[in-house]
Amino acid sequence: QVQLVESGGGVVQAGGSLRLSCVYSGRTFTTNGMGWFRQAPGKEREFVAAINWRGGNTKAADSVRGRFTISRDNAKNTVYLQMNSLKPEDTAVYYCAVGRRPIASGVVNEYDYWGQGTQVTVSS
Repeated sequence: QVQLVESGGGVVQAGGSLRLSCVYSGRTFTTNGMGWFRQAPGKEREFVAAINWRGGNTKAADSVRGRFTISRDNAKNTVYLQMNSLKPEDTAVYYCAVGRRPIASGVVNEYDYWGQGTQVTVSS
């Protein structure tokens, strides 16, 4: 059974930082791209950042580029999202997901397995 468990969310003031982690288990995903998405109340789930299977190629949404960094450690079955210079508009539930292909994809429909999410709240 595939499981993805996110952690590291919380409440932080604007300008602060958080590091999210996502540990996956149940099968090997070393040849799959991984991604982070977020969903704010009343809004659709949106792409945040993605990384290819080797970790050498990443992609980020315009709204977070330069502030958020995605990375992965295949030996630990873990994907990370380092979030710096947080803004109130970054407030959302953040989800990690396993991609269907080895690339860093920003398309939500190209992800098959999802975690339960972790809440990030940025106060002004």
